[in-house]
Amino acid sequence: MSKVLLILHVLAAVIAVGPVTVAASMFPAAARKAFAEPGSGLSVLRALNRICRVYAIFGLAVPFFGLATAGSMRVFGDLWVIVSIVLTAAAAGVLALLVLPGQNAILAALDAEPPSAPVTAGRVAMYTGMFNLLWAVVTVLMIVRPGSTTGA
Repeated sequence: MSKVLLILHVLAAVIAVGPVTVAASMFPAAARKAFAEPGSGLSVLRALNRICRVYAIFGLAVPFFGLATAGSMRVFGDLWVIVSIVLTAAAAGVLALLVLPGQNAILAALDAEPPSAPVTAGRVAMYTGMFNLLWAVVTVLMIVRPGSTTGA
């Protein structure tokens, strides 16, 4: 059962977190272009934002299957699992509280007449970088598993 849960956990991470990471990373550059050339690129920004929002919801499967996997492997109390849980929660918080609202503010600013930028694309890029870095560290922890006694 552990192998099935681990497969589901990894598939959920690749299928859900991957698109959010890519779309969120593309958003700031597209936003800069949309502000520089008013009237262009708004549909691209809306699509990138929609990808981030929808796949963020699917991304809830990642910690669900991760917790189930950790429980079935009896590694729930291992430090690498605890740190991964904390970093995953932090990544979710950055996405939900900083990246997505920043994207929404940029979309609202581009819809306004005249377009104005209360939240800069640079700030959204920084938040996206934080989100991506947190996921990169979690991925490394999942592979290296420092202190793990599961044989890897």
